[in-house]
Amino acid sequence: MAEQYRPSLDDPNAWVPYRYVPSMPAAVVFVVLFAITTAFHTFQLVKKRTWYFIPLVLGGFCEVIGYVGRILGHKDMWALGPFIMQSILILIAPAFFAASIYIILGRVILMVDGERFSLIKQRRLTSIFVTGDVLSLFMQSGGGGIQGMKTASSMKMGEKIIIGGLVVQLLFFGFFIVVAALFQRRLTSNQPVKRHLTLKCWGRSKETGTQRLSGTPGFASNPVNPDDLPWKRHIYTLYGASTLILIRSIFRVVEYIQGNHGYLLRREYFLYIFDAVLMFIVMILFNWVHPSEVTDIYNKRLNNQSDVELQGARDEYLGHEFTVEQTKGGQS
Repeated sequence: MAEQYRPSLDDPNAWVPYRYVPSMPAAVVFVVLFAITTAFHTFQLVKKRTWYFIPLVLGGFCEVIGYVGRILGHKDMWALGPFIMQSILILIAPAFFAASIYIILGRVILMVDGERFSLIKQRRLTSIFVTGDVLSLFMQSGGGGIQGMKTASSMKMGEKIIIGGLVVQLLFFGFFIVVAALFQRRLTSNQPVKRHLTLKCWGRSKETGTQRLSGTPGFASNPVNPDDLPWKRHIYTLYGASTLILIRSIFRVVEYIQGNHGYLLRREYFLYIFDAVLMFIVMILFNWVHPSEVTDIYNKRLNNQSDVELQGARDEYLGHEFTVEQTKGGQS
């Protein structure tokens, strides 16, 4: 049987999966590194019950499996299956990281009771950015799948779709950083945020039999003071992670614009410097500054505040039958 024809790796007119033999040691190192940080994230996810961090954990698994694909590519660099596996999974992993990053900002806004300082309301913030992230994810994975058809036309079409998905990711990330920066500026330029409360208590007096409405204005026993909360370390962690993903996405855009025989694609070390290393740092950042702290503080404050308000209402209107409802700003 005649040996199957393989084009030269230096032929600029031929499409080849790799322009080099993938490095086994480099792939093994990052399989191990991503496996360790992903396992730790899984432990933190379950222990702290931060289910909104599931996308980041999924991204970690994508990285692990993607670099396993590069190990297989070292053994057979012409095998299409391992090439597609590593190409798509390593490409889309940061989109999963981005989804969790968007959600964290919303949690920080809730923790400091600072929705009025956000350019976008917290309820819409997550849905807007996650929608853009999902669009980017589908475009990148779809483009990678089309490239797997291994024809000249599919390669060009796949490259264009991937570039479009990366541009969408860049635009949404850029806007996200603007939203986060404006929120921080508005929050820090104002006085500590204190929640004004009025307890409206309807009751029927046992003595007169008449209903009464009474409001007790004042501050909650746990006023929200941003200076007492660790919101800055989480904001700066978001900035750091977002910047790393932006750099990586810019690298990928340039890489795909240059094409299959481009300068970046012909040098494997660029992939590890501007993708593998940066994404590993992103995962380590969130191992170190885990967002469960934000959720714990917010939930604890809400529980404490609710308990104090209800107890105060019972003490003040002892002897009356009443229900309690809470409003802001002292308006009935």
